[in-house]
Amino acid sequence: MSKPLEIVAGSGAPDAASPEARITLEGFRELLDRLHPFASVLGIEILDIQYGQATLRLPPSPANQRLGGIVAGPMLMGLADLALYAAVVGATGVAESVTASLTINFLRGAPAGGIVARARILKTGRMTAGEVLLLPEGGGEPVAQVVSTWSVPRKP
Repeated sequence: MSKPLEIVAGSGAPDAASPEARITLEGFRELLDRLHPFASVLGIEILDIQYGQATLRLPPSPANQRLGGIVAGPMLMGLADLALYAAVVGATGVAESVTASLTINFLRGAPAGGIVARARILKTGRMTAGEVLLLPEGGGEPVAQVVSTWSVPRKP
């Protein structure tokens, strides 16, 4: 029998004083291992999860690059989608949430190297919305901006 996920009890509604993430960092990593094993394909590192925010990192790898030595767009999209999933689960505690839409704006070529995703939720509810900035790990201007909506099923 598998152990339960470390989801923090709560209604999913923010507490005005100091909302806590609805899942721990370790609980989210376990969630990915158990229910979303495909997430490990990109080798993305989960750095931080807060209530409605998450920071993830795509490590440098030649396998993530396309012609011209820049990080490939599909890698950036996968990173952004997973970062928003972490932020959604951090805000709602609902692991069954799914992407409803994702729009990515490529702002410039992503230089070879690590890419950091900073996701934040803008609105929670049955339809949750958020955004992500993708930044070169070594510093510099954002390489992409993402907006996304998520379908969050009601908890039983």
